[in-house]
Amino acid sequence: MRVGVCGAGGRMGATVCGAVCADPELELVAAVDPAATGQAVAGADIEMAPTLDAFGEARAEVVVDFTVVDAARENLAFYADHGMHAVVGTTGFSDADLASFADAFAQSNCVIAPNFAISAVLMMRFAELAAPFFDSAEVIELHHENKIDAPSGTAMRTVERMAAASSTWTPDPTERLVLDGARGATGPGGIHVHSVRLKGLVAHQEVILGAEGQSLVIRQDSYDRSSFMPGVVLAVKRIAEHPGLTIGLEPFLGL
Repeated sequence: MRVGVCGAGGRMGATVCGAVCADPELELVAAVDPAATGQAVAGADIEMAPTLDAFGEARAEVVVDFTVVDAARENLAFYADHGMHAVVGTTGFSDADLASFADAFAQSNCVIAPNFAISAVLMMRFAELAAPFFDSAEVIELHHENKIDAPSGTAMRTVERMAAASSTWTPDPTERLVLDGARGATGPGGIHVHSVRLKGLVAHQEVILGAEGQSLVIRQDSYDRSSFMPGVVLAVKRIAEHPGLTIGLEPFLGL
């Protein structure tokens, strides 16, 4: 399968390039990153190109996109217009964006996942299953210092699924804030979300659920970007089997 990578000069993009090159069923045919134009791609006999046209010239069947949301909006329109499948790890899209992508991908397919770590996908599923059995919950997501959006897409997806699974969350009892923002942000269902940004972290999340006399903590840790690669490679290989727009890796795992 002929694969392109957009955002190939970034840390995630470079890791994706390595994973594609290491898989005998995949061929890295193009890598795009305007900020790294002309740089060699480790493990492949190609250089980074400045524009998306490189994917068409290389006849890429699937493009993996780890960029930023403003660029990704235009990128996805290009992939759809050129009949390329898209595997997208960029987060921060609006509901209007997703509706637009659903309309655009009529001749090819697209998966947008907030997290490609299989452990993170399972964490979200476990939190969803646990939600109806608890009265209150909070989510703490922790990421590296260069992540520009907060809360993370994973945290938002987790809270949305928990709120859909249960509508009986106990209201926040806080009456006085000594420090503004001390209770974090309020997400769907009134579930509070807290974002941490620190050097030394990659991607981590903790879901804390409470009921009378008991609590449950569900935690997922990605210590290295390699943790995302099995999910990315799985999505690349199976994207042709999932028509149109898919949100999340769950359908690829049978969840």
